[in-house]
Amino acid sequence: MPSSVRSAVAPLYLFSCLLLGGSTQGIWANALLQLAGIVIIAWAVIDRGSPLSSTARSMVLIAIAAAIVAVSQLVPLPVSFFWANGVRGRIAEGYSLLGLRTPALPISVTPYESLSALFCLIPSLAIFSAIVRLNAFRRSWLAAALVGATLLGILLGALQVASSGAGTRWYLYDQTNVGVGVGFFANANHMATLLVLSIPFLAAIASVARNNNLQRYSALVSILVAAVPLIIVGIALNGSLAGYALAVPVIASSVILILPKPNRFRIWLAGAAAIFAIAAVGALASSSIGAGKIGTDASVSIVSREQLLRTTAQAIGDFMPFGSGLGSFAKVYRLYERPDTVTSEWVIHAHNDYAEVALELGVGGVVLTLAFLAWWGLRIRAVWREGEGGPFAMAASIASAAVLVQSLVDFPLRTAAISACFAMCVALLADRKTPLREEVADLRPTRHIVIR
Repeated sequence: MPSSVRSAVAPLYLFSCLLLGGSTQGIWANALLQLAGIVIIAWAVIDRGSPLSSTARSMVLIAIAAAIVAVSQLVPLPVSFFWANGVRGRIAEGYSLLGLRTPALPISVTPYESLSALFCLIPSLAIFSAIVRLNAFRRSWLAAALVGATLLGILLGALQVASSGAGTRWYLYDQTNVGVGVGFFANANHMATLLVLSIPFLAAIASVARNNNLQRYSALVSILVAAVPLIIVGIALNGSLAGYALAVPVIASSVILILPKPNRFRIWLAGAAAIFAIAAVGALASSSIGAGKIGTDASVSIVSREQLLRTTAQAIGDFMPFGSGLGSFAKVYRLYERPDTVTSEWVIHAHNDYAEVALELGVGGVVLTLAFLAWWGLRIRAVWREGEGGPFAMAASIASAAVLVQSLVDFPLRTAAISACFAMCVALLADRKTPLREEVADLRPTRHIVIR
């Protein structure tokens, strides 16, 4: 396969995920992404490419362990193993009341939802495999795919806002945030996440272009200067608090990529970004949760975040140590709701992905989360203190940090689009082969004449 064609695989797949994977409502679009992802993963398995780096191997081991934990929840186990007491005992009692013998049942109380959730992991695994195993990417092309899809989403969002009074023809999904620019997503917060993620990669492109000749650098900077106001307009059209709150620390961090290394202002910006990130979490945590049914008025709160987290914690305690099963949160949460507070709206996620993982995967999920955060922290240290990975790895660290922070108060990784972006960031952090001259060549190959 020609190198240019091979290098386009990951960027094109990422672009497809951003356009087609904006909501789980798009059943056929997500199925198409999953089929393409299976092909990429199979290619990565049989390809005789270069061996994985030690950092990439560590991440692969964490991913394999996560898959083992999730799949093991689907294995039927005898009733005597763990079904005698607790919430699971109610299921066994249900069979007894019906006069039936309790069969061997899996750990997951919603096995079909668990299987569906496993398939939803395919796009992110495919992106990671295409980058760290197949080397089927160029860093600048990945950034261009991300920024290009973001700008298209802003254009679609402008059409959505302009026509919201006359109907919803520009909205792609039936259940969506009408009246704001959601782009290719159903949830305004998810579009806000994409807008924020594109900012550090714009800064990385500018940082790399600085090493090119003056004419090309000036032309590229002009394009980037035009793109930044469009993203700001997109955040305004989106109207999500998450977009406003996260944009400030992300912009502050992204400016560091453009400033020269000896500049002392970089330290002040890093400190300011950390303070802004803490303030963003506080602002988002104190905000109300809109109705679980996306199509309703988002200003209406059906439950406080504190109450939601408290109820989720109760469920976590009951289902430890095995968890309730991947993808089971929505149905499990209903078991713990107070009957006098139940309305026509419903809670679909914990609005804290760490708590949701703990509920669904139990002790295994907690250990895996801690292992990933430890790996991520070590890679952040290597990227910023030792210079591994270059500007695009730094951009990936900022973008992934924004997603991890937002996961404290939301569920940004529940769509193929954002999970693919996050997987790209993780892969760029895992990839240590990022010499600056290759990044410059990615932007545009140098042409010269050799006179003999």
